[in-house]
Amino acid sequence: MVKLDIVSDPICPWCYIGKALLDAALQQRPDHPFTLEWHPFQLNPDMPRDGMDRRAYLEAKFGGQEGAVQAYLPVVEKAAEAGLNINFEAIERTPNTLDAHRMIHWAGIEDRQTAMAMALFRAYFEEGRDIGDRDVLADLADGLEMDAALIRRLLDSDADEDAIRQRDTQFRDMGVTSVPTFIVAGQHAVPGAQQPDLWLKVIDEITGQSEQASDQG
Repeated sequence: MVKLDIVSDPICPWCYIGKALLDAALQQRPDHPFTLEWHPFQLNPDMPRDGMDRRAYLEAKFGGQEGAVQAYLPVVEKAAEAGLNINFEAIERTPNTLDAHRMIHWAGIEDRQTAMAMALFRAYFEEGRDIGDRDVLADLADGLEMDAALIRRLLDSDADEDAIRQRDTQFRDMGVTSVPTFIVAGQHAVPGAQQPDLWLKVIDEITGQSEQASDQG
């Protein structure tokens, strides 16, 4: 098996699109060698812990609604091509994602990491839910048959906050400046939302190498 590390943020639309495009390739290669692991990267590390009003966020980042529309138009188009329905109009708050990253970490302990990452993407981008809200996060945990009461207690503590921040810093120190960033076998970085064709080439190259090594062995 080959490790595929995914550095992402649950409020990054390109991360959602990038995972959908990767999935399209994996479906064509059901015997692919990848095992996935998700890693934290906060697009807005200085965001207030309670998040902020989406309109105020867009005003600050893009100079208003019109600038935001222009910026997000290619995102919506690419999402549709990837089979996703991103509903930016439903998003009322831009959250701080530290707690969401803690959720992905805890889900990983129960082998539900990818399921939690996808649940967060869907909740935020399709349902307009505030994934900085701890009640929402506990509900997502319950939906994955995790112990929602335990998750709520963990969220109300500072459990693993420092670890998440340290891992975020580690990837920045490694040179990661944007997400998604995919790291193949701990060596090769693949930045951005790549088309399935690229992933098919990567998979075929890896499996070809492994078959060749087995033949030589």
